[in-house]
Amino acid sequence: MLYLFLADGFEETEAMVPLDLMRRAGIPVLTVGVTGETVTGSHGISIKADIHPDEMDLSDCDGVFLPGGMPGTENLYADVSVRDAVSFCFENNKLIACICAAPIVLGRMGLLNGKKAVCFPGFESELLGRVECSESVVRDENIITAKGAGCVFPFSAKIISALKSREEADRVIGSIQYTDIL
Repeated sequence: MLYLFLADGFEETEAMVPLDLMRRAGIPVLTVGVTGETVTGSHGISIKADIHPDEMDLSDCDGVFLPGGMPGTENLYADVSVRDAVSFCFENNKLIACICAAPIVLGRMGLLNGKKAVCFPGFESELLGRVECSESVVRDENIITAKGAGCVFPFSAKIISALKSREEADRVIGSIQYTDIL
């Protein structure tokens, strides 16, 4: 199970496009409503979350996904269940995927030491301990980070590759007629 955390102020594109593509790949994903059952994105789009944080089962967790957006990222970082799930995944070598501003959660938690990571321009100082790189999407061991909404297709492909295979990522991304991946 992959848990996709949603908090008020999340960036809708960064959450919904990867969610759709992961489900097309057959990856079990549940959205977790950190700030309530109905979560409103930074552009006023409301989403009904699948579960509340208390309903997560980390023993069945393959990873976590944090979309960016403001104040969504701040709301994610403020929630102890998000930080606990991220810590669990880090300690157990499970996937951690963050896009846009969301990698700052990892930086603030001290989880990027010696790891390549990217974020939305302007938040780099919050990626404490990271190794700088120029890619738009980067995977370093179990951590995948991306710069922003314009990167959702290659970001999704990296997540699908990590949880399934490169072939499955190519199939899913190709099926929607996006051809500029990985």
